[in-house]
This record gives sequence, structure tokens and C-alpha cells, in this order.
Amino acid sequence: LIAAMDKFDSVGILDHYFPETHFFTEQERFDRFIERLKNEKNPIDYLSVCTPNYLHDAHIRFGLKNHLDVICEKPIVLNPWNLESLLEVEQETGKRVYTILQLRHHPDIKALKERVDNEIGSHYFEVELTYITSRGKWYERSWKGNIEKSGGIASNIGVHFFDMLLWIFGKPIGQKVEFHSYDKAKGTLFFNNAKVNWFLSINESDLPELERQKGKRTFRYINIDGNPLEFSTGFEDLHNESYKAILNGQGFGISEVVDTIQLIHDLRQNN
Repeated sequence: LIAAMDKFDSVGILDHYFPETHFFTEQERFDRFIERLKNEKNPIDYLSVCTPNYLHDAHIRFGLKNHLDVICEKPIVLNPWNLESLLEVEQETGKRVYTILQLRHHPDIKALKERVDNEIGSHYFEVELTYITSRGKWYERSWKGNIEKSGGIASNIGVHFFDMLLWIFGKPIGQKVEFHSYDKAKGTLFFNNAKVNWFLSINESDLPELERQKGKRTFRYINIDGNPLEFSTGFEDLHNESYKAILNGQGFGISEVVDTIQLIHDLRQNN
């Protein structure tokens, strides 16, 4: 890690990994540093964007216009029209934007996709998806609790799971939202070969009692045709796998996520 920029300056965690990293709290000085390295024929290769969701579009543009390939955390943008303009900047600069679609690397999810692909046209799947990941009172007060900045829970918490569903079942043909508040959302997605009832929550009270007794704060559950899919493990290294794939030239680009961004936008508008 050559350099990092963050308005938040309590970043001692860098000492555990890259203590020699140059650090900036102002984007202008960060920009000047990148330019200096480029002039010295020692340019930076990748910019990794891990900022609040509503800033992703601007920070991706910043990277592309500095002739850097960009890796952006989820969701890559909040609105589908942002993707169209980013594709134009990609073409202008010759640089690429990669997004983190980590569940596509999960072995159980890959196995499920293979099963669905093998049964296309011969089976209609009934699916229930529940994802509860407890958050404290800080969440509502932060940018994550502001739908204008985070896109709401369907975008900030659910985007990986919606991407997973679209990757497995294809483009949705219909959807409905029962409710969408700052801490939970519920709805149904319809595909040509599947119906998916989904529920997302950051409210600890929604955890099953057995999970709370175990001291768990996260619950992931997928049920397919009445059969639960074991889905509680295998998440630990998915970010590492995502970055490895990108560095090996096998990352997921903008075109991979167009339908997902359209969906989370529609869910937000149909609330």
C-alpha cells in the first residue's frame, strides 16, 4: 500500500500492515502525490475506493482521470445512470473499474448456480432469503442510516445478496417491496425460473432466539424448495479472493453489475 487518503485521521491500523504508507487527509494533496509519482515514472497501479456509497462515483472518476485502474467496494454506485457515464470515462482513459461481488466466490453459491443452470427450463425454484446483521445505535446517526447517502438497507446491506440472486437466476421480471425502513426491508423478487422472498435487517431483535442465545449477531439463511442451504461459513476470505481475482485479470467490471444496480435503485423507488 503506497498511499491512503481519509478525512478521518485515526488510522493507526495502518501500522499493522503497511507502516510506511503515505497518508493524507486532503484529496488535493493526495492528487498531487499521485501526479508526482507518475512524473517520476513510478506510477500507482490501483486505487481502492472504500468511501461512503454516495461518493463512489466521484472517487472512481478521480482514479480513472489519474490513469489508475479502480477497485470499488459495494455498491459501486447508487444509480444506474452513474454506470453509463463511468463506462464513458473508462473508454476515454483506457482504464478499468472493478467491483467487489464477493458472494460469487463462495463455494456453496457457485454450486447452487451450477445446479440452477443445469435445471433451466425444467424447474421453478421457491426461495427464501434472510440476512440479519446486527448494528448498534450509531448506524442510524451515521451516513449509513441516511438513504440519500447509503441508498438504504437494500443497497448498503443487501446489494451482495441481490447480486447473488441475479447471478444465479438471471434478470428479474418483477418485484414488490412490502416495507423498507432504515433498519429492515422485506419483499419478493420474481424470475423466469424462481420466486424469492427476501428479508434484510440490522435490528438485533430480528435474530432467531437460538442464535441470540449463542451470542451470534449475524444470521444468514437460504431455503430452496423447502430445503435449507448451509450458508453460515465460508465468508472469511471472500474479500481476499475478490482482490486476488482482480490482480489476476479476472475481476468483475461495470457490465457485470448493471442489472444489480438497476434493481437496488428500483427497490428504493418502489418503497
